[in-house]
Amino acid sequence: MAFPIHRMRRLRRSEGIRRIVRETKISIDDLISPIFVVEGTNVKREIKSLPGNYHLSVDKLIPEATVLFKKGIPAVILFGIPEKKDEFGSGAYNEDGLVQKAVKVLKANIPDLIVITDLCLCEYTSHGLCGILTNNYIDNDKTLRVIEKVSLSHANAGADIIAPSGMIDGVVKTIRGVLDENSFYNTLILSYSSKYASAFYGPFREAVKSASIKVDKRTHQMDFSNSDEAIREVAIDIEEGADIVMVKPALAYLDIISRLREKFNIPIAAYNVSGEYAMIKSAAEKGLIDEEKAIIEVLTCIKRAGTDLIITYFAKDVAKILKESA
Repeated sequence: MAFPIHRMRRLRRSEGIRRIVRETKISIDDLISPIFVVEGTNVKREIKSLPGNYHLSVDKLIPEATVLFKKGIPAVILFGIPEKKDEFGSGAYNEDGLVQKAVKVLKANIPDLIVITDLCLCEYTSHGLCGILTNNYIDNDKTLRVIEKVSLSHANAGADIIAPSGMIDGVVKTIRGVLDENSFYNTLILSYSSKYASAFYGPFREAVKSASIKVDKRTHQMDFSNSDEAIREVAIDIEEGADIVMVKPALAYLDIISRLREKFNIPIAAYNVSGEYAMIKSAAEKGLIDEEKAIIEVLTCIKRAGTDLIITYFAKDVAKILKESA
């Protein structure tokens, strides 16, 4: 039956009614906050391209992570930014490297905080690409041998979840193999299964000091024109042992998230990337949009598309908004 028996506006007539029939709700439990770890001591430096986020030396991690944890944010994902880089990314598997030290400090001081380590070589290579080069092309299998070392160093440090982000073929199988061989059966893998070659990564590349390196990542990151390819990538990663899969970026790829949700019964994460963050921040600074409303709308849309977890630079903002609206 239609109007006048059904009046859909009845379900919208007050905030109380809208609340009780709301289909999708953002929770603090959905959020993962990125943390950027840098060399030195006593460093807490705001990242110009990501206002409200900071470069932190290891000794400054605990105050920042404690704030996040007390706000109810259950997990962080670590990115290391070393001063020294080489063509082989050897700093990535240094047992005393930035990420390794950061994991140890966080797990020793806030053991219930879930610590995720981003595993990619691009922040550690002088050329800025995500693997070992042979004739100026990423050598997939040589890169896997390095990734074995990196993943084992992260697990030894105490990482709860390892998140390979380079879109290297066979990476999940490789990591699962080396973890199990060394009795890290309970270390999870969150795979960047559908990571697209996107224009929305610009502020992040500035944050990790690789913006000046001109690289073309289309030989390993996915073509943004493709959708069926994402299904194949995720299916392969699940078969290889991924515990959680990810879509990156999030906002421009809601259709991909939705397709994966319909196809697979596995936790799905999405990365609300730096360019998506910067657009809202920039528009809000110019008075063009209401920042808080835009943040909640965007993250709710990402959740509605089918995600279980959202990596976002807005994590602290969302925690504040949710607390105030509770």
